[in-house]
Amino acid sequence: MQLGVFGASGQVGNVMRQILAERDFPADQVRFFASSRTAGTTLPWKDETIVVEDTATADFTGLDLAVFSAGATMSRQYAEKVVAAGATVVDNSSAWRLDPGVPLVCSEVNPEDVVNPPKGIISNPNCQTMAILPAVKALHDVAGLTRLIVTTFQAVSGSGLAGVQTLNDQVNALANPTTLAYDGRYDDCGDQGPYVAPIAFNVIPIAGKLVDDGTGETDEEVKVRLEARKILHLPELPIQATCVRVPVFSGHSVAVNLEFATPITPDQALAVLAQAPGVALRDVPTPRWATGKDPSYVGRIRADQSAQPGHGLTMFVSNDNLRKGAALNAIQILELIV
Repeated sequence: MQLGVFGASGQVGNVMRQILAERDFPADQVRFFASSRTAGTTLPWKDETIVVEDTATADFTGLDLAVFSAGATMSRQYAEKVVAAGATVVDNSSAWRLDPGVPLVCSEVNPEDVVNPPKGIISNPNCQTMAILPAVKALHDVAGLTRLIVTTFQAVSGSGLAGVQTLNDQVNALANPTTLAYDGRYDDCGDQGPYVAPIAFNVIPIAGKLVDDGTGETDEEVKVRLEARKILHLPELPIQATCVRVPVFSGHSVAVNLEFATPITPDQALAVLAQAPGVALRDVPTPRWATGKDPSYVGRIRADQSAQPGHGLTMFVSNDNLRKGAALNAIQILELIV
């Protein structure tokens, strides 16, 4: 079996290579692909090094499986070409997620959807959607989800290396106390990078880009609603999201409010989640705790006092957005295919 890793030298690609080795993925041969900027360099794989191939000029013949994490533009341009060469593609970008001919899969939620994908492509969900769905699905199965409200607290690594660099630079720029005004303001902290306001020591209630449709929503908020509906096979489920960028390097967190058709208590929810795949219970989930780990950590489970009595729950979830939120689930999809 020959496996291709596209975007192998990128932020998520690095984590993918690590997880493939950790889980001893059963590939007889692995090939790495990237843009011309890093083509020709070498990357480690187990006890050897592999030369990175230029995606634009490579011959994809022989690939059986491929995993893409090189951005939506690259996926749109090359995923179908790789399928035509004989491979099944798992794509980590937003390019194919809402295509009706492409399954959108969270490995613990809808693994059956990997079977015979119509276009030969299987899509990996957005990282904040991924963080909550293993817990949401487990509770839906016992009580019937009727409404979902989420507020995300998204790390800067979700904006790529530019987000990480921006936070790092701004924190360093503000390290000198003389840069802080007497009232605690710190407007002058350098380049804002990919954000609409300074991110250091701040919270920005716009994660992603505003959608030009008059709703006032961002594309991140739209992704949560449309992707969760598709994965859960609940196309009419009412979902509202507010996506917030926070000054955390890695690890997304989500405050979740759920309403159900039948009553469910916090104790019953704890019992369900204790057995749910991909979920770990923790009294106080935090992104620092979740970083580098596989599960979605769920805690602060309590009754939602704004819902019909007995029919609502509130919980808090933290998850490594680069690991389970991107790389790990893609590898788990490959494992399901195998």
